[in-house]
Amino acid sequence: MDVDKGGQSADRPPSPIEFRLDPGSGVPTYLQLVHQVEQALRLGHLQQGDQLPRVKDVVAGLAINPNTVLKAYRELEHRGLVAGRRGLGTFVESTLDRVGLREQAALQKSMLAWMRTASEAGLDEAGMSALFTAALHELRRSGAGRTDEDGGGRAGVVA
Repeated sequence: MDVDKGGQSADRPPSPIEFRLDPGSGVPTYLQLVHQVEQALRLGHLQQGDQLPRVKDVVAGLAINPNTVLKAYRELEHRGLVAGRRGLGTFVESTLDRVGLREQAALQKSMLAWMRTASEAGLDEAGMSALFTAALHELRRSGAGRTDEDGGGRAGVVA
């Protein structure tokens, strides 16, 4: 079997997701990985049948403990999103609700306008995040929004 420079076998397509870590976020590393997979599913970057990066590739790329990656993958299995296939890797088994690309583009444009307004008002990134989080909690409290339990909520960053 041929292997490329990144450690991927030449006959295996690369995973559509590349993990990144934010050491200052306060979120445990394994949950950052879980959130990133969930976000990739919501945005359509990952589809049913896609393979997640192999544990050894994540460990090499992020310099983290293999048990951390395994814990994240187990959590994703527990949530019914992925399944491990012995000797083959971990594959997406189901998807999460997602908004269409046209709707996503419109929402992103609207959010960018809000962020510009917030920046002009003097809010930095942390201030915008705090305000957004407060508004999200208010939406949940009012019953108008979806909660983490029924598919809404936050996710990590996907490249």
